Amino acid sequence: METDHVFPGRRIAAVSMILAPLLLLTGTLLRARFNFFFPDQLKAMSEHPALMTAAYTCFLAGNVLLFPAIVALATKIGRTKPALAAWGGLFVLLGLFERTFHAGIDQAAQGLVERRGAGLAESVVSESYQDLHLFSFLSFTIMFGWYVLAFAAYRAKALGVAGSIGMATMGFLPLGVLKGTEIVSIIGTAGLCLALVPAGVRALLESPKPSRRTVLLAAIAVPVLGGLAFASALG
Repeated sequence: METDHVFPGRRIAAVSMILAPLLLLTGTLLRARFNFFFPDQLKAMSEHPALMTAAYTCFLAGNVLLFPAIVALATKIGRTKPALAAWGGLFVLLGLFERTFHAGIDQAAQGLVERRGAGLAESVVSESYQDLHLFSFLSFTIMFGWYVLAFAAYRAKALGVAGSIGMATMGFLPLGVLKGTEIVSIIGTAGLCLALVPAGVRALLESPKPSRRTVLLAAIAVPVLGGLAFASALG
């Protein structure tokens, strides 16, 4: 039987809109006390490993969790502005993929700091910083995508003026490996909170009450997924 369901689902998109920006802002603020450039980030990883792990993990989690919100927003925009929705949504999603790729390098660098020290890690990172890879040619999407999607959201009236401007400020967020926090980082992540969190709360409140079957499936799925997550971490 066909339905009017749109991936990823209203509740999932709403939770994404609420949690993802808050996680990004949290990660940004946790590393705000340290200098922006990678030698200082590596030094901070050596001297404050728990704090920096929390900062980079929160940012990565927010970045990954953001994708349902972007898919849902692009779908909404596409009802009236399909071309803008396609370009803006595609660019932002590619940008999220690239930031996830960068996060893998960040994780490897942090492991190197823990095992071999910040000095060796700085030497390795500095020597390989300009190495070409696929995402080297797509870096423009990290920043430019937010401007396109924000303009599309405004034109389609999917977000108000304030929300659209807030979303556009994500284009200020610095990109690359082992980037710390600057004032524009806080502006960008706080702007995304302004754009998406209220919309997510409204969507969650307006969602129909879940059925008993849905609640039962969730009650079963949560511990199963927790077990799979634990098993995955074993290697």
